[in-house]
Amino acid sequence: RWTTPQVQPLSSGINAEYGGAINKQRLAREKLTQKGNEIAEVQLQQVSQQMDVFKKSLEEFAMKYKNEIKKNPEFRARFQVMCSKIGVDPLASSKGFWAQLLGVGDFYYELGVQIVEVCLATRPTNGGIITMEDLVARLGKSSGKTRKDIQPDDVSRAIGKLAVLGDGFKIVKAGKQSLIQSVPGELTMDHTAALDVANKSGGCLTITSLEQMGWPELRINQTVDNLMDQGMIWVDEVDSSYWVPALFHS
Repeated sequence: RWTTPQVQPLSSGINAEYGGAINKQRLAREKLTQKGNEIAEVQLQQVSQQMDVFKKSLEEFAMKYKNEIKKNPEFRARFQVMCSKIGVDPLASSKGFWAQLLGVGDFYYELGVQIVEVCLATRPTNGGIITMEDLVARLGKSSGKTRKDIQPDDVSRAIGKLAVLGDGFKIVKAGKQSLIQSVPGELTMDHTAALDVANKSGGCLTITSLEQMGWPELRINQTVDNLMDQGMIWVDEVDSSYWVPALFHS
């Protein structure tokens, strides 16, 4: 009597071999991931150590040139750039380490208060916008004597700290002119474009000058009306032109 021999199915052997290959690949990926994490951790520690060295060197530099940083605006601006590159903010607190070491925290907070005072005092005449040049000049005289240690960079940094007051204080660009806005509200691109036109004309804005930009009547009227509502431009009823008080003397 003949019997048929049992033949092992090929598929089971192939599946076992395939499964073994998959496990090897999975183990290899896990080892690579583990090794990658170890390398990343080592690199992070090295970067952290380097940052500590940089900060220590910065502290030593600040202590050595303390008076220069406080008195020389250009030197102070460069010091700020050095700080920002390694994530140090000397203005983070008026009572923090850097403020106690250099006194720069108090300098900028006091400057911020003076900026608010000047902007509030001039708001009735300029509608809440003032040129950087005019603001720096007024700040230089606000203490009762002419000061030359206040620069636009100092004003920009102090205004940055006024952000806690909401959207009432910001710097906007009208062409190449920097304007400080001290009233709530958003100046659109059309607003700044119109202010740039006025700036190039000594503070005068006309409908004709806006028409020359290719603006339709509706766009012109909306822009002019909005700036008038905010008190940023005045109408000259004699010749129907408009004037921007903040740019009249710049």
